[in-house]
Amino acid sequence: QVQLVESGGGSVRPGESLKLSCVVSRLPFVHYTIAWFRQALGKRRELVSCIDPDKVTHYEDSVKGRFTISRDNTKNTVYLQMNNLEPIDTAVYYCAADLAPLCTDAMNYWGKGTLVTVAS
Repeated sequence: QVQLVESGGGSVRPGESLKLSCVVSRLPFVHYTIAWFRQALGKRRELVSCIDPDKVTHYEDSVKGRFTISRDNTKNTVYLQMNNLEPIDTAVYYCAADLAPLCTDAMNYWGKGTLVTVAS
């Protein structure tokens, strides 16, 4: 019943920006920690960023200073603003949700993903 739907992916050139959205339905959004993961072709899925109910955020070193995660509780939506994109950012980006304040690959709810391609 719980749904997480990502949007905002696309194809951009290095240095450009994208903003991803994750709309969460049928769960008490305000109480959940939300995370963004990504998986590049041939690579393991990795954590990108997460935000807890108190809006405390975490970023992996590879995106720190370039990406910003935020949440709008009135819209049940989490965003990932991605600036200065690089080819290594190319991946399918997934959002995930869990009541526990830990962002891991074992989070309970997952979206289907949105593809981001960064190439010249």
